[in-house]
Amino acid sequence: MSADGGAAIPRLSPGRPWPLGAHWDGRGVNVAVFSAHATGIELCLFDAQGEHELARLPLPAHTQDVWHGRLEGAGPGLVYGLRARGPWRPDRGHWFNPNKLLLDPCARELVGRFAWDDAHFAADRRHPQHMDPQDNAALALKARVVDERPGAYDWGEDAPPATPLAQTVFYELNLKAFSALNPALPPALRGTYAGLAHPASIAHLRRLGVTAVELLPVHHHVDEERLVKMGLVNHWGYNTLGFFAPDPRFASGAGGRSPRDEFRDMVRALHAAGLEVILDVVYNHTAEGDERGPALSFRGLDNASYYRLYHDAEHRLHHENHTGCGNTLDIRQPRVLQLVMDSLRFWVEQMHVDGFRFDLAPVLGRGDHGFDRHAAFFTAVAQDPVLSRVKMIAEPWDVGPGGYQVGGFPRGWLEWNDHFRDAMRGYWLHMGHGGGPTRGDFAQRLCGSSDLYERRARSPSESVNYVVSHDGFSLRDLVSYAERRNHANGENNRDGHGHNLSFNCGAEGPSDDPAVLALRGRLQRALLATALLAQGTPLLAAGDELGHGQQGNNNPYCQDNPITWIDWAAADSALIDFTARAIALRRRLLPLGDRWYSGLPDRRGLPDIAWLRSDGQSLEGEAWRDPASHVLGCLIGRPGRCESPLLLLVNADTAARRFRLPAGPWTLLLDSTTPDGRAHEPVDGAAEVMLPAHALWLLGSAEAAAALG
Repeated sequence: MSADGGAAIPRLSPGRPWPLGAHWDGRGVNVAVFSAHATGIELCLFDAQGEHELARLPLPAHTQDVWHGRLEGAGPGLVYGLRARGPWRPDRGHWFNPNKLLLDPCARELVGRFAWDDAHFAADRRHPQHMDPQDNAALALKARVVDERPGAYDWGEDAPPATPLAQTVFYELNLKAFSALNPALPPALRGTYAGLAHPASIAHLRRLGVTAVELLPVHHHVDEERLVKMGLVNHWGYNTLGFFAPDPRFASGAGGRSPRDEFRDMVRALHAAGLEVILDVVYNHTAEGDERGPALSFRGLDNASYYRLYHDAEHRLHHENHTGCGNTLDIRQPRVLQLVMDSLRFWVEQMHVDGFRFDLAPVLGRGDHGFDRHAAFFTAVAQDPVLSRVKMIAEPWDVGPGGYQVGGFPRGWLEWNDHFRDAMRGYWLHMGHGGGPTRGDFAQRLCGSSDLYERRARSPSESVNYVVSHDGFSLRDLVSYAERRNHANGENNRDGHGHNLSFNCGAEGPSDDPAVLALRGRLQRALLATALLAQGTPLLAAGDELGHGQQGNNNPYCQDNPITWIDWAAADSALIDFTARAIALRRRLLPLGDRWYSGLPDRRGLPDIAWLRSDGQSLEGEAWRDPASHVLGCLIGRPGRCESPLLLLVNADTAARRFRLPAGPWTLLLDSTTPDGRAHEPVDGAAEVMLPAHALWLLGSAEAAAALG
């Protein structure tokens, strides 16, 4: 049958309690919805545009908190919503209101365009203890049944690149901002899934040599009411409502493709170019906010099961807010855990993604007594035959008690390492200021942060090394602004980080002073080279390789405009070449590898790593903590490999320093003081060099230089 009103609608048969959601089996659609506290769930059928409600059918069966039924003859294209009946007890966390049409939490495709209205709230906004009588069906988002059977999408010979961690370089991007201003793309494709799949976009990624794109959230999200009232949007998308649905805001609609198929076309094109696709995902909270928020899906179906709740000292009920976004999903609940696991498997199996970066990831491991690295979620992932083989990356902090967990995740998980970020910013950008990171701090972060990972038998590659991400200043702004400039966000410049470890190089904001510009260029290249050559897995923020600035806004989450859009016309081609050279060096030479260093000699009598002062002597004792010097050398052995050693020289001081080289010969492979990273002064045969200020040099054999080109 169809939902066009042209045929009689039969009664529902009991169907099955699995899988959750609405699924077509070739002959009908089975619907299964979890709610532990509802007294009944209705399936509401709509016309193809989702504008007219055609029928309300009570789900006839109830098995272990799952309401279910089967609609014989229904198929792909069926548009539906849900209504839930149950107790109205806000004091106990129950906001059941059958006047509200609710979105299926497992919806594969959403119908309609969300607009804020008081009708979306289960409670009367003026009298929150009373049920709101308005019906919101005309305004609510609906779900559409899709064909998920094998072969419904032609993947051809698509296969995951499965890039080893030792070779991995992440490139974090926002789909809209990345290509919105790229003149090499047809206008209709800019800022879309198809835009990222375009040959011009892929050519840039391949020119750089990155191996994986890490996409800011592409799950269907809702812009917060507060932002909409200010004429802004949630540009980053960290406000998920549909955990199984690609957001249509990134769809071009080219060729009549659905957002779902356009996303898959993108994945297939990126895979064909050898690029993995990592999704930034938000399973810590939903778009429904706190107890004053709307009932769009989860809250109306079973608020007390989906969210963590608590009573204050006056016995008023609240949502735990470990996320800063009003609510926290309760992963302790088996069906909520199932929702997350089903969603993750969906994106791997149906959409062919290669891994996930988890926003505020400690929430996923929160039990009754705080974070637990042995929590059910981590155990479920570790044993899952689908998820255990993809890359899992944690943002290892949330805003709840005990929420800072850098180094605390299970083995095999990668973590964003803010110790690396802050140490490298402080080392390079606060030269000669006294205090701040020492040579010891620099060396420890350069070599995988052993204090965080080695003692827990984790590998150096589990440290995701970055100096800049979407959250904070862009790289160019990091060396151009001492203070944030977030006024456009409408929060009186109070939002965003106040402690950025930034340095404006002598002029706040844009400058035409050649000396200021030269220093900014040197520092950008030094920071890029440090992140890309360090031991661990590097992450590059899109645009940093070409000089992208955000007008000093270090929290542009709501700026879907030229503040965040990459200005390709103003791209610094030399900086792109420098970044590509550093990545090529990393991938071809693996300077620091993926093993922990001991400093002990190998069979040839050569240490696997040695640290040097500028006079060529060993860096030892109190010299590691000397705040007056930021000059050091790192002699990297190659145990078990045929390659000759590498030598990394660093001078973060404000003046050039003489450096005595260990026995060579040495060839300069990367020079961060030159625009493209190529050596302009030969060092072959030299016993001593003048190492410029603000410089990172990588030296190796002539053979290594020839291989690099």
